[in-house]
Parts: sequence; structure tokens; C-alpha cells
Amino acid sequence: MHRLRAVLAALTLGAPLAASAADITRIASSFEDDDPFDLFIDVGFERTQTRAKLVREQAPSVEGGHLQESNELWYKGVDSRLNLRLAFGLYRDLEFSFAVPIVFQQNERWDFVSGTTLTNSTLTNNCINADGSTIPGCLADPAGLGHPLFGVPQESFRGGLGNMHFGMAYAFFNQEKDDTKPTWIIGLDWEAPTAKQRDPSLDTTDPDNRGNVGDRVHKYQIYTSFSRRMGIADPYFRASYTIPVRGPKFYSNCDQRDASPSNLGAPENCLTGPWDRKETGIKSPTQASMLFGVELVPFQNDKKFQKFAFDLRAIGNYVGKGRYYNELSSALRKLLTSEDYFQVGGLVGVSARAAEAFTIRASGTFLYNSDHLLTSETIGKDEDSSGTVNVAANPSEVNPNFDWRYDVAGRRFRATESTTFRFDLSASFSF
Repeated sequence: MHRLRAVLAALTLGAPLAASAADITRIASSFEDDDPFDLFIDVGFERTQTRAKLVREQAPSVEGGHLQESNELWYKGVDSRLNLRLAFGLYRDLEFSFAVPIVFQQNERWDFVSGTTLTNSTLTNNCINADGSTIPGCLADPAGLGHPLFGVPQESFRGGLGNMHFGMAYAFFNQEKDDTKPTWIIGLDWEAPTAKQRDPSLDTTDPDNRGNVGDRVHKYQIYTSFSRRMGIADPYFRASYTIPVRGPKFYSNCDQRDASPSNLGAPENCLTGPWDRKETGIKSPTQASMLFGVELVPFQNDKKFQKFAFDLRAIGNYVGKGRYYNELSSALRKLLTSEDYFQVGGLVGVSARAAEAFTIRASGTFLYNSDHLLTSETIGKDEDSSGTVNVAANPSEVNPNFDWRYDVAGRRFRATESTTFRFDLSASFSF
């Protein structure tokens, strides 16, 4: 009778089973009485696909009207990589980790949406230079086209060794040691700018000559995670905040001042006045993330170290405003300033442990990305305190990055109907 009550309590989450924390709070620990050393080796394949409709603002047809939007492009980005990670215990509940991705492909493609063609697209019927001047005889071409911003369809191909990650994590509480407490971990992950610099101005349309993938930015992620095994369920929570800091050899659009001055609104202002490389260079966004989930364990055999589990997760991310590589950077050949946006979605996964030293996992993640501007560079700085940026009277105030072709309200690009799907397949080896 006592056993029956215990089983019923476990099934209704009223009593803990074996205190095996959710994988999100797994930690390597060493110098334990019954476990002198922990080592985890993770090998995983990850494929991420992002699809978005790119629309462009249009000035109102009548005075006082609202901005309109025209459908221009479908964007598709595919990132396939092999993730390698090693973690080991430095001391009791203190873990050090190292990871590096091998990016097989980072491919992008742009195609016209249905109903948009070379003849009616605003990309091809462009008669404005980056500095705002009108192109003489722009539409005199027999084909009736202007000076296209870029060719459509178009593809971009990148790949190579990604940025290395170094991490430290510590468990203040560990349910495997004290089943009256949850597992609580805090950690710091440092993404070091070790990958070769990605130069958006270079031609990357040849799949046999792929461009680099590095942004040359340090990213420091502070995170905390909790889990508490209750019966067959292991609910968990994780929150993180990522702070970017520019590293050595970071990219600035002013780096193309001599080779492609026509791709900048005010190339003459590069490296003068307030427009140094830091001001005109990459400004990666800060990011905040929260997720809630539960790992459901319908089968577990502790004697044989066997376990099968389902993973269900809700995800919310915030990506701040910044100047970085976005959905149009490779096409327009420069860093672009994106508006901040949110990502919401979830994950469904399964994991199976066949033996003490081996676990395999598979999961699918879906995220919806809120609509956001892709070209929203500021026009400049009010250096003479006149209350506005004097483009004509004081041209040195104009931001070299500002491009009159698509940063002006009424010409800006926006990402809409944007979704991201990621598939992960990984294996973990424990020693």
C-alpha cells in the first residue's frame, strides 16, 4: 500500500524520482567522493533556415497620406554547421567548457515575390545615388530601367571556422546531491572573435570561393538556469543577457571608402570629426533571452543508465538595435542598421540515453521574428547645436553610413513574415 501511494504521488508530480536535472542544467563536477572527474563531449549537427518577405516603404501618393509598402523580395538564409563542445569539472559543481562551430554553409538567396518583376521593382527602377543626388538620364535606357541597387535573383555563399566559445558555470544547488533543492546554475559564456573577418563588400556569389563568417565581436553572455525534477516531469527555466564588445580588426563601412566610395552617402566624412572607425563600424545588438520548458521522462532505468525523455520549451528573445550583418547586407555590400525586434516560438525535442556514457538528442525549434526595419541608419549628428543635422550648411555632420537610396523614410526596407526553423541532432559522451 505504501508503495502504491509512492507510485501515485510520483505520477502526479507529488514526489521526486531520481534527481536527474534537465539537460539545460547539466554540469560537470569533479573531486566528488563518488565521482573524481566529469568530462562531457558533445558533437552536434545544426541546420537553421530563415525566411522573410522584404518590403519597401513608398511615399504617399497624396499629401498628408500614410507611407505605403511594396512587396519586393523573398529572402532565404540557410546555415549548416557542426558544433563541437567539451566540458569538464574543475571542482565540485564548477565547470569549464570550450566549443567551436565548423560552418559548412552560410548561404543566402534573394528572389522577387510574386507580381514583382524587373520592370516594376523599386530595386531596379532606382535613379538616386547614395549621396542623394539624382542620376542624370537615369531612365533613358531603352529597357526603361534605372540603376539597380543589386541584381535579382542573387545568391551569397559563406563558410569556415566560426568563433570559439569559452565558458564557466557553477551550481549553487544541485538536486542530485540534495533532493530537497532545485538545481540552480549561473554561468558566463565568452564568444571570442576568432573567425576570419566577414567583409560584406566582397563578392561572395561563387560557391567554390566562400566568404568568411566572423564578425570580430566579443560576446559575453551571462545566464542563470533552474530545474526541479518532480515525478516524471523536470520543469526548467533559463534567462540570459548578451553584451557585445568590438574586438580587433572589426569591420567599418568606411573601410570601402577608397574601393567603393559610391556605396557610401558621405565617404568624405570617413575618419573625420566624430566619424572615426568606432562610430562608423559594426555595432552588434545586445540580446536578452528567456525560456521555460519541461522535460517529460516516461521511461527511466537507473540500474542500466537508460532514459527516454520529451522536451517541450517556450522561447522569447529580444534583439536590440544595431549596425551589423542583416538580411540585406550581402546584397547591398555593407553593414546595415536594423531596428530592434522580438522572437517568440518554441522547441520540441526527444533524448535517449542507451548507456551511462552515451546520449543522443534531436529537436526542432520554430521562431517568429517580429517585423523590423533593415535600413534605418541615422542621418548624422547635430555638431553645431542648431537643433537639426544641417546637410547643406554643415555637411560634415552627415553620417558616412547614411544612404539616401534606402535609409530615408519612404525608401526603407523592412523584414516581414520572418520565421526561423532550426533542426538539431547531437550526441553526448560522458566520462
